[in-house]
Amino acid sequence: MTRAIADEFESHRPRLFGLAYRMLGSAHEAEDTVQDAYLRFSGADRADIEQPAAWLAKVVTNLCLTRLTSARARREQYVGTWLPEPVVTSDGALGPLESAEQRDAVSMAMLVLLERLTPTERAVYVLREAFGYGHREIAGALDLSEANCRQLYRRAVQRVAAEESRFDAPPELQEELVATFVTAARDGDLSGLEKLLAADVTWWSDGGGKVTAALRPIEGREKVLRFLAGGPRTFAAGLDFAMAEINGADGLAVWAGDTLVAVVSVELRDGLIADLRAVVNPDKLEFVRGQLARA
Repeated sequence: MTRAIADEFESHRPRLFGLAYRMLGSAHEAEDTVQDAYLRFSGADRADIEQPAAWLAKVVTNLCLTRLTSARARREQYVGTWLPEPVVTSDGALGPLESAEQRDAVSMAMLVLLERLTPTERAVYVLREAFGYGHREIAGALDLSEANCRQLYRRAVQRVAAEESRFDAPPELQEELVATFVTAARDGDLSGLEKLLAADVTWWSDGGGKVTAALRPIEGREKVLRFLAGGPRTFAAGLDFAMAEINGADGLAVWAGDTLVAVVSVELRDGLIADLRAVVNPDKLEFVRGQLARA
């Protein structure tokens, strides 16, 4: 019986991880949440679980709501810019990402934007947008009225739409520009890199107080290039740059020998790089490091 329960749960694990990650923006917290859900699932009376998928989604969603409440207080004390944990998505870790909308939904930019929603708004938005839940299903998962869920969804959509910047770069162009970026980075070619950057490009970096990183966003092509040229490491010195699909789009994995030191997401606008988000906090690189090691 225990083996059967474990096997049944494993069939739901990828979807549950995708839900938890979209809710939390943290891969390791998503894994912990899914494991907590397994413990509840394995200890539950089977007669109380008519539809395992719906039952597990409700459990994971509510576990995430609890975590988000405490996470907000921690993030207010976070040193410097907070960015989500990156995830390699070429292995299907976050489910199928076949359309531009699916890729956009897991982008670093979108996950940062979702931080501005209340936990309940975020839950409604994720269940509706990413998993196609109807308002009745969402109401059942959150123990809210259907009318309340509709109101929360409208509010979330309005807040996201008001601040969202869609880049909609074709995957082929994304791949081409990131590949050119990698070549320029490997060669330490700042003049070549300059040609790839939009005039108003912005660089965010998340070191979490663990390693040296810019504490505030760096805005403008000249300032970004100056930061890269005069940062804690001479640009590209002793580093290796490799392409990787990060949160639905081609990005960069940066290595110093066998150590992953950064993951950089790249977003384009009008054929140029408009946003660069670099996660250098070693704690936030553990999950993606494991993914790359298995690749």
